[in-house]
Amino acid sequence: MKTLTHIALGKYVAVDSPVHRLDPRTKLIATLALMIAAVGCNNLAALVLFAAFVMVVARLSLLPQSMLLRSLRPFLWLFAFTLIMHSLMTPGRVILQVPLTDLGFTFEGLRFGTFFSIRLAILVSVASLLTLTTSPVEITDGLERLLNPLRRFGFPAHELAMMVTIALRFIPVLIEEAQRLHKAQLARGADFSGGPVRRVRQLLPLLVPLFLSAFARADRLAIAMESRCYRGGVGRTNYRVLRLGRRDLAASLTVSMTIAAATCLSLLLPPGYLA
Repeated sequence: MKTLTHIALGKYVAVDSPVHRLDPRTKLIATLALMIAAVGCNNLAALVLFAAFVMVVARLSLLPQSMLLRSLRPFLWLFAFTLIMHSLMTPGRVILQVPLTDLGFTFEGLRFGTFFSIRLAILVSVASLLTLTTSPVEITDGLERLLNPLRRFGFPAHELAMMVTIALRFIPVLIEEAQRLHKAQLARGADFSGGPVRRVRQLLPLLVPLFLSAFARADRLAIAMESRCYRGGVGRTNYRVLRLGRRDLAASLTVSMTIAAATCLSLLLPPGYLA
């Protein structure tokens, strides 16, 4: 349960940094472009470039490097699962045979697994940087402005942006609620130790009150929005008008150059994952 506190998705750290001052639309488009480019690259050199770029952005955002690294801790099981499955399922030169089975860890599988694990880590880090440097209100405004052209076709831009923002905002709230319920269960004598199967069974009593609490919070939020006469995006105005500036142009050019360099590496270098 302690690893849940390290999840950075949905958290916002208020710091006066160049990254925080960027327009939310710039950060949303840059995040989406970086994720698509990271998924499309086919060698490790391009991924190393993306990783270096993410570390530079984290440095410019004045966030502790340890915070970004800790945000990867809850996903270690996913990285390990990806590495193990590729190592076992990819044919090639066997370096370790699993006893009493025909399966074995292959050298080619380890290469594939390492590559895809690094790719997943980059995707999680990019998404974490977006929420750490952009407040929920800014994310809502940025999404709504980006989706505004679709309104002429009847697309609910404001409602969708509000739903995404509420979902992101509820992530740290649910994590805190899970921590509180876990401590309450421990105070009542619950034992969460043992093997993986036993731990899963012991966590089941936490899921019911956690879901009930989430539904209760959602109901209270709906009542609060209705009491404040919330009627969607019809006729709503913004106190802060978003405007793109020179820093947004510089950031867009930097992201474009990084993606272009990674694309060139993917095209020029052979498609080997350790190229």
